[in-house]
Amino acid sequence: MNKIFIITFVTFSFLFSGTLLAQNKHQGHRFDRKAFIEKRNSFLINEVGLTSEEAAKFIPLYDEFQRKKFEAGQRCRELSREMRKKENATSENYLHVVDECVEVRLKEAQLDKEYYKKFKNILSPEKLYKLTGAEYKFAREFMKGSNNRK
Repeated sequence: MNKIFIITFVTFSFLFSGTLLAQNKHQGHRFDRKAFIEKRNSFLINEVGLTSEEAAKFIPLYDEFQRKKFEAGQRCRELSREMRKKENATSENYLHVVDECVEVRLKEAQLDKEYYKKFKNILSPEKLYKLTGAEYKFAREFMKGSNNRK
């Protein structure tokens, strides 16, 4: 269960970060992060079936978790952007970016494990399971919405 949860969160984080970058690029205006977070949290509360007490404990912790994962991935995203612009990239340049991004994934996996333990103290096993599905469902719906705006 732990491995599945960690793999799921790592996959979701890359899906999420790519979606944010793609949406920013194609809409021509700044991404409203606050509105996105509010929409995501509302979606998760409804999909997972959180009580108001669970939501009051879980959502701030989940927001902290997502913020830390986003910050951890910042370096990889920056290097990847730089690499796409680079005219004559060398093998060393590519390896540097790949190595940095692998380190980011390891850091994100560590965060997944750390916060999974915290989430277990708030949510039932059934709700933990539903959380993963709700994250994927939200990501799919968010991507569909961004595709419709292109």
